[in-house]
Amino acid sequence: MPFNTNGNHLIICVHGLDGNSGDLRLMKTYLELCLPSHQLDFLMSSSNQSTTFDDIDVMVKQLIDEIDIHIERYGLKPQRISFIGHSLGNLIIRAAVSHQRFEPYRLLLYTYLSLSGPHLGTLFNTSGLVNIGMWLMQKWKKSCSLSQMSFSDHIDPKQTYLYKLSKQPFASPQDRYVPFHSARIEVCKAALKDTVYGSIYVEMISNLLEPILRNPSITFVRYNAFHNIPSGTNNIIGRAAHIAILDSELFVEKLILISAAKYFK
Repeated sequence: MPFNTNGNHLIICVHGLDGNSGDLRLMKTYLELCLPSHQLDFLMSSSNQSTTFDDIDVMVKQLIDEIDIHIERYGLKPQRISFIGHSLGNLIIRAAVSHQRFEPYRLLLYTYLSLSGPHLGTLFNTSGLVNIGMWLMQKWKKSCSLSQMSFSDHIDPKQTYLYKLSKQPFASPQDRYVPFHSARIEVCKAALKDTVYGSIYVEMISNLLEPILRNPSITFVRYNAFHNIPSGTNNIIGRAAHIAILDSELFVEKLILISAAKYFK
């Protein structure tokens, strides 16, 4: 429970696909170490631990319910609300803050730290093994969220979940689970050559970045992470880099101490 319920900074951590509430524990630990005099209260989201293969909108509603309950339970009156997301958790966060039910909190939004977020989905992934694995998992789990991330939830690209999400008012190169360009919200060569999804991809980038870049009060920062990862299957398919952002204490320490902590002050 926070030591002071008035004027605190609520930081909400949202895990990714098949993740759990402990995935972002190192982020919490190092932010608390870096900012000991700040009134930080953490919500380590657990409401979607068993539903990450469901429709993203289902997870959005469960996250907002969890936020409401947390604030009410502890009698919080936060002055600021920030988010830290990993992987799929970033799509849940973006959809949540644009949801009508989140409107009472919107003016409190402060910092958003996105780690390996598939903001442009999983199209144009350079890892064939990952593409096959995701296709098999989508079929096996009958996963709505994987279908939404791969733009296969609708025959018309402009009716897909991620395209619609990009219209709302609101990475590591070794990570092949989430394409590097998707995490960084950038154009890739494959998109420029694609006649079906290429123009949609470029339009989504514009939808996401233009409102940010036009707003002088917003600081927009990109991080490239290169991990020292031993060879092995996890490295080949890109999983090692995808989870190193969570599990590498050295990486998290450097990210928070050297740069990210100041954005939570």
